[in-house]
Amino acid sequence: MKIEQIYTGCLAQGAYYIVSDGEAFIIDPLRETKPYLDRLEKDKVTLKYIFETHFHADFVSGHVDLSQKTGAPIVYGPTASPEFEAIIAEDNQVFEIGKIKIKVLHTPGHTLESSSFLLMDEYGKETALFSGDTLFLGDVGRPDLAQKAADMTQEQLAGLLYDSLYQKIMPLNDDIIVYPAHGAGSACGKNMQKETVDTLGNQKRTNYALNQKDKESFIKAVTDGLLPPPAYFGMNVAMNKKGYESFDEVLSHGSKALSPDEFEETVEFSGALILDVRNNLEFAKGFIPQSVNIGLNGDFAPWIGALIADVQQPIVLVTNENEEEETITRLSRVGFDHVLGFLQGGFEAWKDSGKEVDSIHRISAKQFEDEIKDKAVKVIDVRKESEYNAEHIDEAYNKPLAYINEWISQIDPEEHFYLHCAGGYRSMMAASILQARGYRNFIEIEGGFNAIAQTDIPKSDFVCQTKVFPYIS
Repeated sequence: MKIEQIYTGCLAQGAYYIVSDGEAFIIDPLRETKPYLDRLEKDKVTLKYIFETHFHADFVSGHVDLSQKTGAPIVYGPTASPEFEAIIAEDNQVFEIGKIKIKVLHTPGHTLESSSFLLMDEYGKETALFSGDTLFLGDVGRPDLAQKAADMTQEQLAGLLYDSLYQKIMPLNDDIIVYPAHGAGSACGKNMQKETVDTLGNQKRTNYALNQKDKESFIKAVTDGLLPPPAYFGMNVAMNKKGYESFDEVLSHGSKALSPDEFEETVEFSGALILDVRNNLEFAKGFIPQSVNIGLNGDFAPWIGALIADVQQPIVLVTNENEEEETITRLSRVGFDHVLGFLQGGFEAWKDSGKEVDSIHRISAKQFEDEIKDKAVKVIDVRKESEYNAEHIDEAYNKPLAYINEWISQIDPEEHFYLHCAGGYRSMMAASILQARGYRNFIEIEGGFNAIAQTDIPKSDFVCQTKVFPYIS
């Protein structure tokens, strides 16, 4: 038997590939199927089942494409109602793959159809739990995402989650290995550990949600401090439930190379968003007017979902050379399938054509220090609230990037301000959005708070985040 965790850091997501005696199954595959097909061919095994722990909200699974290409059936737990052919398993139903078995444990709470999969080895020993979004390392799945579909409150869903965990998972042996669907950085939980594999026994000892005195305290603990989910989550759920266009087709029509003239015409005709995925240092120096910068070298996919939100939005790309396919792939993982093409030759081709270019007014932290000395200035810090509370510039305003679409209208276009994040990645996203919407009354600070911390600019006292915010990683 071989268990392989295929972890994608950008999404903080774990898919699983398990092989036994010539047969395999895959749990929660990513959108692109080629890596799985390559593994199957290399191992000379047949894919017998594709297991889905639930209808995912934060990414589009590859279950539909993979099933069509291999003939393997898709398996969901009880109460799931996908709009394509699938096996809807019963609670405790057992599936055989090679010499091993998988038992379906219906564990509702995160969603109503949420299920965990218990692996039993060839000797019948329970050895691993693929816990989906029911149990994370250090946390449990948030119970607020399925409220509308379930016609229940988050407290009622949290009560279901308590029953699932304490009746189905806690009684299992301590030596069982837990393989969750997500790790630190995912918006599906609030206190996840950086590790991606652990024993159930250690989670019983260290996971705050598994150490509550009763159901009432559990409900309070898991619902406390939940931030609003990203707007794209519901759209991803719909795609996972209804099906979607083949990734091969998405890649094909997104890979259209456009000359500067064709690129300009496409934007004018379609209303496409110009998405520039170069790093913030390159973008700051020059870009196509109205471009939004979300760097491919960071948490690209989640920020796409949070800032663009509408998966139907047409998009054209500005990338570095040979990054087009990677960009289209990562967009498709969160359901943004409407890429109309990319700028052939990148930004340099646009500039060389003599077309209009724009730039961001960016200064160093030292220049910032010199400029504001003995002056009253406005500073906007776009880091998360927890980062801001740990330490920030005195009198700075905290406006987290994730909510820019809500707070941007509050900005006075006549009032000058300075803008920063932790290192420049997020503040450049904010700067590009502000400038695309007509705000030019700001200066962005290169290096963010990491650089500012090295100056003598007055700052609040440092407070350890893990002590003050125990549920934020």
